[in-house]
Amino acid sequence: MGKDVSEFKKEASAYAVELVESGMVVGLGHGSTSIHAVRYLAEKLKTGKLRNVKGVPCSFQVEEEAMRYGMPLTRLEDLSSIDLTIDGADEVDPNLNMIKGGGGALLREKIVAQISRREVIVVDESKLSPMLGRKRPIPVEVIPFGWQFQHTYLQTLGASVTVRRNADKSLYQTDQGNLILDCNFGPIAQPQHVADLIRQRAGIVEHGLFLNLATDVIVAGSEGIRHLKREPK
Repeated sequence: MGKDVSEFKKEASAYAVELVESGMVVGLGHGSTSIHAVRYLAEKLKTGKLRNVKGVPCSFQVEEEAMRYGMPLTRLEDLSSIDLTIDGADEVDPNLNMIKGGGGALLREKIVAQISRREVIVVDESKLSPMLGRKRPIPVEVIPFGWQFQHTYLQTLGASVTVRRNADKSLYQTDQGNLILDCNFGPIAQPQHVADLIRQRAGIVEHGLFLNLATDVIVAGSEGIRHLKREPK
């Protein structure tokens, strides 16, 4: 029986953790990929294979997981930069640009990514795409006040827009108390242009287009691990 996606993610996360060196500050993204990384890092610290590594979680969920496994944490405000961040992505194009935010932590993830010397993205092969927008909508984080007007504005840009909701149909809220509008633009030939248009409106906090941020993409699939690279920032 072949491996499933969860096994691929574990393999890629384990590979990414091998890039961490003693003394580093490590950004911990959001979702299952980052939780796998937390567990592997905590084990390496416990056995002494790594020393003096501290994490910066991008979500309350990952923070709780890190504390549960005894992963030492530090505060973002006490840092000038982050050595290496391990995170996932919803879609990755050949230029290593990404759509992120399916898990709702895109704002914190982008803050951490922008101050990281190395942004290591872990995905299974199903997340690779010839062009962003073919597989996933762009999550756009908006403040609750007047969110309906941002919904209308994003529609004028050509997107099919859906407000994200919880299983009980209540409005989904991020860790910052904001809402998420999932915007399906279809295939995006000019992601930077779309990103610039989205950011022109007050009330829009951030979008899930992560452009020119990934330095490494670790891809796990049926043929093993592939390590795609861009020159570090």
